[in-house]
Amino acid sequence: MNVLKIATAGSVDDGKSTLIGRILYDTNSLTDDKLEAIEEKSKQRGFDYLDFSLATDGLVAEREQGITIDVAHIYFSTPKTSFIIADTPGHIEYTRNMVTGASNSQASIVLIDARNGVIEQTYRHFFINTLLRVENVVIAINKMDLVDFSEEKFNQIKNEIEYLASKSSYKSQKLTFIPMSALQGDNVVKKSENTPWYKGETLLDHLEGLVSEDLQEKSQTRFPIQTVIRPKTDKYHDFRGYAGKIYGGDLAVGDAVTVLPSSTASKIKSIHFFDKEFTEAKRGSSVTITLEDNVNVSRGDMLVKTNEQPTVSKDLKVTICWMDKEPLQAANKYYLKHGVHDVQAKIMSLSSIIKTDFSGAEENPSQLTLNEIGDVILKLSKPLFFDSYKENKANGTFILINPITNNTAGVGFIQ
Repeated sequence: MNVLKIATAGSVDDGKSTLIGRILYDTNSLTDDKLEAIEEKSKQRGFDYLDFSLATDGLVAEREQGITIDVAHIYFSTPKTSFIIADTPGHIEYTRNMVTGASNSQASIVLIDARNGVIEQTYRHFFINTLLRVENVVIAINKMDLVDFSEEKFNQIKNEIEYLASKSSYKSQKLTFIPMSALQGDNVVKKSENTPWYKGETLLDHLEGLVSEDLQEKSQTRFPIQTVIRPKTDKYHDFRGYAGKIYGGDLAVGDAVTVLPSSTASKIKSIHFFDKEFTEAKRGSSVTITLEDNVNVSRGDMLVKTNEQPTVSKDLKVTICWMDKEPLQAANKYYLKHGVHDVQAKIMSLSSIIKTDFSGAEENPSQLTLNEIGDVILKLSKPLFFDSYKENKANGTFILINPITNNTAGVGFIQ
């Protein structure tokens, strides 16, 4: 079955949690006890309607304040697609949470309150989707019932977003605009009679039309080694396999590969998945590979096709979203985790803080604080084999770990 990962974003009270609750309700994905709890809680609050946000807001503080704080993952299925939705918070102080939720998503939904239109937080949410190079973005113009389902208001917001997109450096992004009312259900799962001027699909129809295999990144093949498998049984006494997940491209038996960082060359002898053997494996597959030659390969190494070499360097130019209360400053040291590869990293300089409203950057700042995004130059203790984020997402991302607290301090995208 098609499996699609989606992130939601939107300003406070734009209706993200309500939208997800509405989808769950209209697709009959809510259990009877969950539906009864929503009905009872809605009555206690004096509502004459079902408060669908209660289906997703799980933290006590979220339910009390009616806001989203943490990233909640919601799972549901239709006959065509299984969905994993990351309900991310909209507040500026939770920018890091949104980056985390959207980092593994194949599509994104950005909600806009039709009454308020495009506001500062909309810029930020759109910028983050651009930074993360999310290809398919739905602009859900919500609460259309509160503006009398005005086509003029819808087009005004659409034009503003399209102007914003024209300023973005990521030109492959596909935008879909849908007028809706999450509370009333207009154009969410069922077509609305209140928008006869809208000829497009409902939100669910559009999402079901996205095929996850088509959305997987196509680029140069990267196979980071998670572990070396040595069964040491009578039947497999000489078996030596390398387990991991394939990113970017495909691998097949007979492919010439190079082991990094040693640059040792060999060919793929066999590809295994559990007790089955295959002649090829597609990107996104988790498999075990054996090589024709008995070469030295360890956890943290990487197999690449011999004619598809990544960059190898100790110097990195990166964009970082900062997630630590302790600010990033020049000369600070961190552990850099790149896939299964760990190195020590030193901050050489902070080039700029990027303004998420596409208005430019603050040059040569003294520090990068919590939830800010900036361009940074790093020096590593040993060479890293990497690609730029725009060429290969999996091999172009990393996290920085505070060596004192062991907290994740930042997430980075290699330029």
